[in-house]
Amino acid sequence: MLSAGGAIEMVKKVVSREVSNGYALVNPPGHHAPRAGAMGFCIFNNTSVAAAYAREELGLDRVAILDWDVHHGNGTQDIWWNDPSVLTISLHQHLCFPANSGFTTERGEGEGLGYNLNIPLPPGGGNAAYLYAMEKVVLPALRAYKPQLIIVGSGFDASMMDPLARMMVTASGFRQMARQVIDCAEEVCEGRIAFVQEGGYSPHYLPFCGQAVIEELTGVRTLADPYAEFLGGMGGDTLLDAERACVDDAAALLSGLR
Repeated sequence: MLSAGGAIEMVKKVVSREVSNGYALVNPPGHHAPRAGAMGFCIFNNTSVAAAYAREELGLDRVAILDWDVHHGNGTQDIWWNDPSVLTISLHQHLCFPANSGFTTERGEGEGLGYNLNIPLPPGGGNAAYLYAMEKVVLPALRAYKPQLIIVGSGFDASMMDPLARMMVTASGFRQMARQVIDCAEEVCEGRIAFVQEGGYSPHYLPFCGQAVIEELTGVRTLADPYAEFLGGMGGDTLLDAERACVDDAAALLSGLR
């Protein structure tokens, strides 16, 4: 309850402009929790609780949830499956968790058709794959939808050192993604953006990934990534053909947004 409440408080302060942006460093995460249950370390779906509060209590009409946790945001997808008032975008490792979930073809139903976007990347994707997905799918989707608030489900388990997945994003990659979505928020919703912590399980590297995102929110630089030189030569900065194809498949579905 404190985790979900922390997400609500963050959104309240961002929407009211009490703060210009913010990061809710909460635990447990939430994006696997569906409408009527708990799943995968998640009790309440924190980003969805905050989005619902923004809709029902703060009077917003359009909210976007961008989830870059390495696992598919199946719970968030379930909650907003039929509802076009919340655009859900999940950028994840294909078939990592849950099994048989997060396909590009899962797009919502009824009035919500087209407002659920999945970008399933093959295992091994690094900075290049994620930044290509941001360029070709995430940012165009946000610009087309024009939300009044962007909520980022900020998981760091796509990092190169995480034990629960097989992706290769570095702190630099998370920094660049954060910068892009922060700038997009300035463009489409007067900078109203709130980050909410999701997963991440490397005690050694997660702090530097989170620090990179918070530094972009605050404009303050502190410590350099001590792993950057070691991890930088492992291939994550090369976009592979299979990664490009997966992103292009997702980009082809953007015409459904309005």
